[in-house]
Amino acid sequence: MSKSILTLLRGAAGAGRARRSANDSMKKKTGFTGMKKHSTRLPKAASGSLVTLAILIALSTAACSKNGDSAVHASSPAVAVGVTKVVRKSLGRDITISSELVPFQEIDVYAKESGYIKKLMVDYGTHVKAGEVMAILEIPELQAQLEEDQAGIRNAMNQVTRADHELSRYKAQYNALHLQYTRLNDVSQTQPGIVAQQEVDDAQGKDLAASSQVDAGQSALEAAQSQLSVTRAKLVHDQSLFDYSKITAPFPGVVTERYANLGTLVQAGTGSQAAPIVKLSEDDLFRLVIPVPESYVRYIKVGDPVDVRVPSLNQTFPGKVARFAVDIKEDTRTMHTEVDVANPKRLLMPGLYADADLTLEHKEDIPTVPLVAVNHEGGKTSVYVVDANGEIEDRPITLGIQTENDAEVVAGLTEGEEVVVSDRSGLKPGEHVHPQLVQVMQYHDKDAD
Repeated sequence: MSKSILTLLRGAAGAGRARRSANDSMKKKTGFTGMKKHSTRLPKAASGSLVTLAILIALSTAACSKNGDSAVHASSPAVAVGVTKVVRKSLGRDITISSELVPFQEIDVYAKESGYIKKLMVDYGTHVKAGEVMAILEIPELQAQLEEDQAGIRNAMNQVTRADHELSRYKAQYNALHLQYTRLNDVSQTQPGIVAQQEVDDAQGKDLAASSQVDAGQSALEAAQSQLSVTRAKLVHDQSLFDYSKITAPFPGVVTERYANLGTLVQAGTGSQAAPIVKLSEDDLFRLVIPVPESYVRYIKVGDPVDVRVPSLNQTFPGKVARFAVDIKEDTRTMHTEVDVANPKRLLMPGLYADADLTLEHKEDIPTVPLVAVNHEGGKTSVYVVDANGEIEDRPITLGIQTENDAEVVAGLTEGEEVVVSDRSGLKPGEHVHPQLVQVMQYHDKDAD
């Protein structure tokens, strides 16, 4: 205001000087020096009025300027901010690891004995049950050996029969001689002199000899029986080898490879030149071998459910953690983990690419906030809370489980409180704002599709 007054006063003084200078110049040009001077000054009263008017104008201008600023400040609205409420929901941490499906069991089927393929009942894609015959070998040597064993058994049985008959005869002779000796010895004891001692001694010798024959016959019979047992055992052994001429499936599955044809001579699987007949894969159960990173090993437990997604089939199959190596590989810093996946409808095939979704942590009904509302500054974690008065409060919080979009609030917030999720760069604690509930955009990982 003082500057305005000074400006007005300086303007008025400058105008008076200009008028006096103009009058002096006029006098010199016209030469009228004897005329009576006429004053060009304004009356004092008029001059004072002009000054007063200038002051009033300046004061009025200043007052209007001040009132205008106050009106602007009074009419400026509160800043609108987007907020969302603290809600309770279920959260979980997941990890996705990709790998290839492999059969739970897969083997090359070899022959136990060398022979020619007489029959081949399977081919590529043939489904078999456990114990089902897949091929039959022709092994002439074993067939002849079986016939020889059967003949040996018949011979051993005849030997047993012969020895048994011999033993019966020896026993009969022994019984007669022993009875004769007993009678003579009794007469000799009761009526001495009636029977000569020589006859008694001869009868006793024949009795002892007959007893020895009985023992020998018993031994011969046992030897024949033992030989029969040996022959029968040999037949069982050779029959077991001959049974290997029938190649059976050790478990249910599907034939994925065929290496031999009818008439092919296959070598015994114990030899160095052995070649398999077929490859058999179990197709009702698969395993997914996944390398779990070291940082997630502590969350893996046997029996944990796993969602196995197969992109080529556009399907998800249920699985579970069946086993894992309690060891971290030094080169990859991962742990070998296997997930069993049932395949009752035979949709899965070996070699299919699959993604395993493992749940590391899961909590139900916990207070949560969107991650976009969380501020991280140094070692401090906080959110901007809009209180009941519509003012910003910088509230420190403690977080728990974190997902792609939300985080568990362990401490610092209660259900229903409003947190700022919009741009917070221009906000300050204590600032009055106008909260507006907004829906927070959810992030979705495209690679998980």
